[in-house]
Amino acid sequence: MAENRTGEKTVALNRRASHDYFLEERIEAGMVLTGTEIKSVRQGKVQFKDSYISIYKGEAWIKGMHISAYKEGNIFNVDEERDRKLLLHKTEIQKLLNKVKLKGYTLIPVRMYLKNGRAKLEIALAKGKDLYDKRQTDKIRDAKREMQKALKYHG
Repeated sequence: MAENRTGEKTVALNRRASHDYFLEERIEAGMVLTGTEIKSVRQGKVQFKDSYISIYKGEAWIKGMHISAYKEGNIFNVDEERDRKLLLHKTEIQKLLNKVKLKGYTLIPVRMYLKNGRAKLEIALAKGKDLYDKRQTDKIRDAKREMQKALKYHG
């Protein structure tokens, strides 16, 4: 968990997102969490594996996100992979829904962070990458790594 200069503390990152998708537009959303869930989030016990955002009856929901049970939560703990409601304005939801339906985008979570004590989720409109796109991304990343290595030793 890292804290940057704006007072945001990153709790979890979805590293697979940039590997599997072209990330385009990013949006900040709040989340509806229970008391024990926010305590687990503050401890950094969040995983995004196979999670996505769906829009149902005019509301945005994140599905498949895992927030581990709070150790001292006993009877107040809820299902670890339950669907959680995202807090977005109706106009934002409608805009996202239009892009998902018309242009074939997917909504995926990119990062979860704490901002002024509140859990926020950064979501992105994403288009899936083909296998050759993933290979190209890997080649570029490896080339950058080699350049950094060379500069480090000869710099």
